[in-house]
Amino acid sequence: MRNPLRFRILLLLLGGMSLFVGLCSGLWRLGWVLPHGASFAQLHGPLMISGLFGSLISLERAVALARPWAYLGPIATGLGSLMLLVGLPPVFGASAYLLASGVLAFASLLILRQQPALFTGALLFGALAWLAGNLLWLLGGAVPDLVGWWLVFLILTIAGERLEMSRLLPRKSGSEALFVMVIGLLAVGARNGPMDDNGAVLFGFGLLAATIWLFRHDIARRTVQQKGQTRFFAICMLLGYAWLGLAGAALLLWPPGVTAFGYDVALHAVLIGFVISMVFGHALIILPAVTQWRVVYTPWLYLPLALLHLSVLLRVVGGLAEGAGLRQGSGIVTVLAIVAFMLTMAAATWRFRRDARNTHATLQPPGSALPKARS
Repeated sequence: MRNPLRFRILLLLLGGMSLFVGLCSGLWRLGWVLPHGASFAQLHGPLMISGLFGSLISLERAVALARPWAYLGPIATGLGSLMLLVGLPPVFGASAYLLASGVLAFASLLILRQQPALFTGALLFGALAWLAGNLLWLLGGAVPDLVGWWLVFLILTIAGERLEMSRLLPRKSGSEALFVMVIGLLAVGARNGPMDDNGAVLFGFGLLAATIWLFRHDIARRTVQQKGQTRFFAICMLLGYAWLGLAGAALLLWPPGVTAFGYDVALHAVLIGFVISMVFGHALIILPAVTQWRVVYTPWLYLPLALLHLSVLLRVVGGLAEGAGLRQGSGIVTVLAIVAFMLTMAAATWRFRRDARNTHATLQPPGSALPKARS
């Protein structure tokens, strides 16, 4: 790659394309009339989970490994999304996503061999869960039946990264065995499927156990007492854990066999309340690492964060009350939160660079900006 930075930005743009179409198709599924919404409705889940989150995670892992072959993962997710969006049969996109998850699993295995630890093991199992979900989708499985594997992928990837950041904290006796039990509950629940009554119970207990474990062991409990960007990160984490626990409770209290909205509540509490909240928190770290652009924190980022969690609240209340209007409104608020976060972060960064240029110009000695005389 002659210009790896531009190449990474291109891969990010492909992930952004999946985000845009995924959000539009999600709004259509909620009842909003959008152009071509029906044609992409069935691709909402794959585009958001594999096309967006899978692409971001694969790209982050490739940058960390610094090996050219690792970029095959985000390349495959980008191509898979393109094939789905141009109307090719889903088998093509699913095959590309399967390749991407295989590359991520191999990369995670290398990391585990280099650094055997609980957090690297969690990252490997998360990648294998993504691989399993993509394989089932390629074989024609319905998304509600296999989505548990995709959720395990995201949950364990986030948990593994948080464990890495908190690894210097003292561990209580039996904590590692409890975490392995969490993985087992989630895996068996995903195997049975969250739409199955037995699978919903096991997956729900797994989500609750994961929530308790993360609340007890995440360094965010300490860093939330600090200020500025560090506190913002911690609040994103802790709010996300709260929604993860609520998702587990929803599967236990309102299983799919009792109400149609329990599954929807649990799914979006995880994907929006937990995963996107984590993305908000880690964006100020991930973007500079991937793009080499300095991204600046501003307290105004709390506004889109509040909108994001308001959207989850509307989705949950609307689902439990079977209120179509609240669920429709939640979709709009989610989109507004994501767009507001991007614009706020971009505006803060632009303002910082502008002030830095002005300060630099002010500090220049008199005459330093004058052209040099030709000899």
